[in-house]
Amino acid sequence: MEQPHIDPRNITVLVVDDEPRLLDVVRLNLEMEGYRVITAANGYEALERLKADLPDLVALDVMMPDMDGFETLARIREVSNVPVLMLTVRAEESDRIRGLEIGADDYLTKPYSPRELVTRIKALLRRSFTPSQARKTRIVVDDDLTIDFGKHEVLVRGHKVTLRPTEYRLLYHLVTNAGRLMTHETLLSKVWGPEYRDEGHYLRLYITYLRQKLERDPAHPRYILTERGVGYRFRELEPDETPKSTPAEADPPTKPRPTRPAPR
Repeated sequence: MEQPHIDPRNITVLVVDDEPRLLDVVRLNLEMEGYRVITAANGYEALERLKADLPDLVALDVMMPDMDGFETLARIREVSNVPVLMLTVRAEESDRIRGLEIGADDYLTKPYSPRELVTRIKALLRRSFTPSQARKTRIVVDDDLTIDFGKHEVLVRGHKVTLRPTEYRLLYHLVTNAGRLMTHETLLSKVWGPEYRDEGHYLRLYITYLRQKLERDPAHPRYILTERGVGYRFRELEPDETPKSTPAEADPPTKPRPTRPAPR
């Protein structure tokens, strides 16, 4: 699928950090790339700027006094689906998983180069703003699971299940390749972007999320099967339920443009 052209002059990035020097460095580097940059020195100020300026992306430091990045992120997610890139000096996988569980879209560990920051922001914006062109396809996997890619709707045992945008993209790529082994690297590249081929913890976490929402017994899955050390495969579909669009023809659904928080 052709990548969208995103003009940085039309993008507002909110950078949140309690270190003034680092805040200035990040702001200057992003402004050199053409982005409109606004800043906040703490979580409370970040929430105010979110409501007042409606940024297209938030780069959020984790280690801040009073209200840390995790609490700030949780409050952001109460009102907005804006993409959030977490910035942290702590590289432990448990911290990254915690942020992703709350609703972060990506993580970047300090110290990082200006080029790496810009690359991550571009990749995150690309995933967020690419229009969905998936064909309408309704798949009845079995009596328990029905997926309608046209309506972005998943029914589990007759009840509608809400999937996060990333969960939905991951499910799309698995189902449209049902019966085929999808390697870790392939799924990471298709769902998150080629820059994420080595970020295996993202994939493991979101596979767990999908299994918890779709499977009767997540510990013994029958839809999303693990090929240990290689990747994952969605179970074979009945011939009349095979997606009408082949993987080469269909464009994957992507995260919709972030929801703007309603003024309070």
